Formats: sequence, structure tokens, C-alpha cells
Amino acid sequence: MFNLFQNIHIDWLGKRRIFIGISILIMLAGLVSAIGRQLTPGGTDAFNLGVDFKGGTVATVKFRNEPADEDIRAALNNVGIHDAVLQRSTNRPNEMLIRIPLLEGSSDSGAVAPDQSKAQVEAGRAIVKKAIDSFGPEAEGQATLDTDPNAAYKIIGTDSVSAIAGSQIRNQAVTATLLGCIGILLFIAFRYDWTYAAGAVIAVFHDVLMVLAFFSVFQWEVNLTVIAAILTIVGFSVNDSIVIFDRIRENLALHRHDSLFKITNDSINQTLSRTVITAGLVILSVLSLVLFGGEVLRSFSLALLVGLTLGCYSTIAIASPIAIWWQDKLGEADIKETLAPQRNEKMATAARRSVTRRPVTR
Repeated sequence: MFNLFQNIHIDWLGKRRIFIGISILIMLAGLVSAIGRQLTPGGTDAFNLGVDFKGGTVATVKFRNEPADEDIRAALNNVGIHDAVLQRSTNRPNEMLIRIPLLEGSSDSGAVAPDQSKAQVEAGRAIVKKAIDSFGPEAEGQATLDTDPNAAYKIIGTDSVSAIAGSQIRNQAVTATLLGCIGILLFIAFRYDWTYAAGAVIAVFHDVLMVLAFFSVFQWEVNLTVIAAILTIVGFSVNDSIVIFDRIRENLALHRHDSLFKITNDSINQTLSRTVITAGLVILSVLSLVLFGGEVLRSFSLALLVGLTLGCYSTIAIASPIAIWWQDKLGEADIKETLAPQRNEKMATAARRSVTRRPVTR
């Protein structure tokens, strides 16, 4: 097996205060950014929510010759629409859905009156028409692209996107994340020890909060793809943490007289090559999405890039120190572990034993 690091001896737990301090500073920066933006008169929201969460207008446009996405985005940018979502129809050629956020002065509350909704749709249609008029005239009235040879496009439908749907999606995303963390907590507690489970789940919340901090500070757009990225980050981060916990469990049986502090440091160093190679390859793939994925995947790829990088960091610097700190505070307790089978014993008869925790202090 390829190993990047041979006989490496880094005192990770000895530097735990530095790592935790860095994490606290980043999360405080995100908190200050979110609160400051909310409290500043005339300021922006804590997060730059996209159409999926804030509501807006959807226009269905039929083109004679469909322009490139970049050209449509440029035309929308020229009229002040910077957060549009473009979606091509899969079964209708030259047809596109253009979703734009609520226009300034429109109501963004959950309950939108019918007249407000109608005004929002009309204003949205007007701004979309103004933007794509740069590609040619629209087929007016009852005319179609077939009956009007001079027309370049036709807006065949408009509709409003309610903020109520956005709030429901947001609540469902939070619920899914919490249920996932509870499942992770129960599995690791059953398979290893509940202090390890707590360390892994705290590291997961750490990764999510760090990603949100970056999105608040830099005002990257938060849309449904960001929620998908966050759920992906949760699974990736826990996977790396479990690898280290499994090595700790093995080393507890092999080095029964060493302190838990030393065993944890050795376990992190022994799995460091695997962690760096796995995370590094994934991060390189995500980096290519950031550089070449375009505006459609921008928020998704940025969330993955930040989250996977911080997930690799939290696996080493957050999950294990928290688990060991809790074990030290709790004193002696039983750690479930499956010992390797002795010589001439079958794997199926490997005994499960309890090991007394050794002091964490050096």
C-alpha cells in the first residue's frame, strides 16, 4: 500500500488548543458577519439566500436559436439580476426556465397577497423581457415563433415562487442533517464508545458551522445545491473520523500500557497518509468544479471545497481531541473493542473485551 509518510511522529493532541482556537476564530468571524449584516440599517441579510429560499419569479422562455448560458447571464447582469438560475428543458428544444429573485420593493414574507404576487410576476416578466430583448424582439400577443418570423423568443409562461416553499425546504434540510447526526451518534456509540460518537458528531457540526461562516462572510449564494453539499460533507467527515477511531481501538489492544494520549497521536499519524490521499484526491476534483464548473455549480463546488478541506482538518484536530478530553474527564469506563484473533484461533471466535482507560495526561 502506498504511504506518503513514513515513521511520522507529530504531536497532534499537543497542538489541540491552537487548532481549536483557529476554529473558534473562524466561527466567531461568521457569527459577527451574520449578526452585523442583520443589525446594520440598510445592510444585507446574514446569508445571501437564492431563489429557492427567498422566492421570486420563474419565466419560461422559448427561443428560436437558444443563446449560451453565459450570454443570458450577461444580459441579466446588465439589468441588475445577478442571482438568476437557468434551467434548460430536457424534452423541449430551445426552451429554458429563468428564475430570478424577488425584485427590490417586493414582499419577501411567507404570506404574499394575490395582488402582490401578481405584481411580482409582472415585474419579473418585465425585467426578464428587458434583458433578453438584447437577442431580438419577442413574439407579441397571440403570435408565436412560427407565425412571427422576425421574433427571436417568446415568453410562454410566468409564475411566482413562494418564500413559504423555501422555508419548508430549509426546515427539511435542517431536520435531515439533525437526523443524520443522531444516526451517526447511535452507530458510533454502539460500535465504539459514546465519547467517540460525541467527538465525531461535534466535528460534524463544526464543519457545517465553518461552511456557513464562509458563506456569510463572503456572501456566496445559498441554494438547494449548498444543502446537498453540506449533507455530503457530513458523510465524508464522519468516514475519516471512524477510520482514526478504528485504529485507536486496534492500538488499545496492542499497546495496553501506553497512555490514551500517545495511542491517539500514534493512530492519527498511522492513518495520516490515508486521510491526506483520500481527501486530497476528492478536493482536487472539487477544485476543478470551482474553476471550470461555471455559475450553475459555483455555490455547490465552493461549499464542497471549503467543507471537505475543513472536514479533513476537523477529523485530525477536532474529533479526536474532543473524544479524548471527554474520556479524561469521565475517568474510567469501558471501551468496546474487538481484539485481533490469537494464533490458531478462528476470526469468528475473536473475543470482545473491556479495557480500562489510561490517563490522558502525558
